[in-house]
Amino acid sequence: MMEIIGKTNIDFLGKRRIAFGFSGVLVALGILALIQIGLGSANLGIDFAGGTAVQLKFDQPIPIEEVRRALKQHGLGEAEIQEFTGENKLLVRVKTGTVIEEDVGRKIVTVFQTAFPNANVVVESSTSIGPTIGKKLQQDALIAITISLIGIVVYIAARFEFRFGVAAAIATFHDVLAVLGLYYVMNKEITLLVVTALLTLAGYSLTDTVVVFDRIRENIRQRRRESIVTIINNGINQVLSRTLITTLTVILVLVPLTLFGGEVLHDFALALLLGVIIGTYSSIFVASPLLLVWPGAEGRLLSRKA
Repeated sequence: MMEIIGKTNIDFLGKRRIAFGFSGVLVALGILALIQIGLGSANLGIDFAGGTAVQLKFDQPIPIEEVRRALKQHGLGEAEIQEFTGENKLLVRVKTGTVIEEDVGRKIVTVFQTAFPNANVVVESSTSIGPTIGKKLQQDALIAITISLIGIVVYIAARFEFRFGVAAAIATFHDVLAVLGLYYVMNKEITLLVVTALLTLAGYSLTDTVVVFDRIRENIRQRRRESIVTIINNGINQVLSRTLITTLTVILVLVPLTLFGGEVLHDFALALLLGVIIGTYSSIFVASPLLLVWPGAEGRLLSRKA
């Protein structure tokens, strides 16, 4: 329907070394985050670290500072408190190891009932996850991401060819590691919801990459006398407007969710927002240049008629 930019002739592949350097830093941060997660040193949510989460509802608002003071007096000073905007609700989370208590959930409820007797405390939900289950969830999350990447290679290899599949998988893995690394640097809590966002991001990144690859494949068939550098650059430029419009459309949804979606959706929306931006960048500056640096790319890519 519309173009936010006209016809472009940008030499994207000419900037691949700068892009690869920048991506190397992002991937290094992601690998560091993975190592810290494995060591249990990252800011893991109770999904992975184990712990207790209790969601409480009140008849009247309770100042957060008073809540912190009451919890601290009862040995729960390390508890994390999450407010629900516009509602008289609190989510109190205590990770395993921060307190020594057999029934942390019951103790949290008792603290609130004692400290705020007129608030009519109602327990909406209470969840406890042991450290063993947390470790299992960590393993399951890594397996899920690995399976998704293998599926990407198989799908793209079947639709295009093997090198396209590998390039798409590397770009997707790059996106996942980049968001994970940024979350680690920002000391954001890594939960199952964030893992869900990473898997969603993998799907988005793949879709964006397939559009670029499809145009490159068409150009390979139609412009066989041009160099592979020209073919790939033309392919990226031809779909650049579509790529940017898609990205901006998604961002228009994610920015309000990040700012006004409340604490429950904030981390999920933020991970997707970062991922969409990085995914768009990787489709242009990572996935496509990888086709060029693949051994024998000049001859092999141009030798295909389909």
